[in-house]
Amino acid sequence: MMTRTVTIGLLTLLPMTGVAQRVLTLDSCRQLAIANNKQLSVARVQKEMASYDVKSARTKYLPHVDAMAGYELTSKEISILNDSQKNALNHLGTNAVSGMSAKVTDIITAMVQDGTITPQMAQQLGQQMGTLSSTLATMGDDLGSTIRKAFRTNTRNMFAGAVMVSQPLYMGGSIKALNRVAELKANLADDKYDMLQQNVLYEIDATYWLVVSLRQKQKLAESFLGLVKQLHDDVNKMIKEGVAIRADGLNVDVRVNEAEMTKMRVDDNLVLAKMLLCQLCGIPMGSDFTLADEGQDLGAASGQLPVNGTSAINRPELRLLQTAIDISEQAQRVVTATHFRPQVALTGGYLLSNPNTFNGFERKFSGVWNIGVVARMPLWDWHDGRYKLAASRAATTIAKLEHSDLEEKVNLQVEQERFKVREAYRRLELSSKHVASAEENLRCASLGFREGVMNLSEVMAAQTAWESAQTQKIDAEIEVQLSLLGLRKALGQI
Repeated sequence: MMTRTVTIGLLTLLPMTGVAQRVLTLDSCRQLAIANNKQLSVARVQKEMASYDVKSARTKYLPHVDAMAGYELTSKEISILNDSQKNALNHLGTNAVSGMSAKVTDIITAMVQDGTITPQMAQQLGQQMGTLSSTLATMGDDLGSTIRKAFRTNTRNMFAGAVMVSQPLYMGGSIKALNRVAELKANLADDKYDMLQQNVLYEIDATYWLVVSLRQKQKLAESFLGLVKQLHDDVNKMIKEGVAIRADGLNVDVRVNEAEMTKMRVDDNLVLAKMLLCQLCGIPMGSDFTLADEGQDLGAASGQLPVNGTSAINRPELRLLQTAIDISEQAQRVVTATHFRPQVALTGGYLLSNPNTFNGFERKFSGVWNIGVVARMPLWDWHDGRYKLAASRAATTIAKLEHSDLEEKVNLQVEQERFKVREAYRRLELSSKHVASAEENLRCASLGFREGVMNLSEVMAAQTAWESAQTQKIDAEIEVQLSLLGLRKALGQI
């Protein structure tokens, strides 16, 4: 029995839980806007990109290793010997033996003439020398051909590969300057994100207080409509009793219609403002919610929002321009390092090729280690470096002037926002006094109308003055909130 009772109780509570309205505070609206804003998401990605650029710049201090490989087919191969040398080597034996045979023949002829040998012996000796010459010529030609082939490079098909290591030793300060530029660009991305976030928070805060003010005006419109309807009922009763005329009833009818139109306009504006707040917070347009400050005394809440600080040094716009100045100064250092200072790097690696030249032109892969130092010193560039340095200095001057100009405008904006805050508090104070007077006037007019000492027009005028005073107070309360918000934005404290 008890289990059944508990179950029924839970089932009774479920519908109540389902229709519970969502309550949004100003902080929760801010968090939703920051989490769901697309531009802020883009800015976060840009910050991530800037952090990668910083890491990339730091790698410039470290040695870099490159590997290369290639193949090349040529129509002709490299030849160490010219055509006449190749022909001489091909006929090395024939040329040598022909010269020697002529000399041997001359010697044998001289020996026959001297009687040293007989003609028959000379003939036999000539035959033997012919055979020997032929053999020597063949051997010489073969030897020359072998030598010619040994000089062949066989370089029509060439394969090559290399692994190279380079370590900067001194780059004139350019690597340090580029690393500083990367860090400054990361700061630039942070400042852009802060500026965009401040704009988003300013917009969400302004929209939040707009919805709160419209909700207050909606309650005021409902109260005023109820007040006018009550007067309408009282006048109709007086008409029936004969103490009021029909024209009085018509005047009250017009006032009821005006009050209903005012309430309808406020309702429509409230719906549109809530839709804008939903869009800024990234929640569905039809979401039903209430704001935590809708039922609060905005005048009391205004006094709880002090703004400290007298300087706008935290403004991201100023930080952006200061960063631009720093980047421009680092750019000058890069130009100086590139055009006016030496650059030294340590190199090393391993080179291999096929054919290789380390054992003749051997048809196989073979390589060699190497290490060295490379130095570069600019000597003459037709004043290109001077022109670039002058342009960079001019850019720095422009950035400084823009920073100074913006700083003056920001300080003026801060003073203007402070003036608006003081004026808003003054209006709130005056409107509060006006409300008190209007409430007393309405009480007296209503009492006098019931007692018959005041006419209908005086009561309607008192009601109008009461509504106007209440509206002015709501506007003054919201103006205090928005002026404080504007001052915080001017000081960079959102």
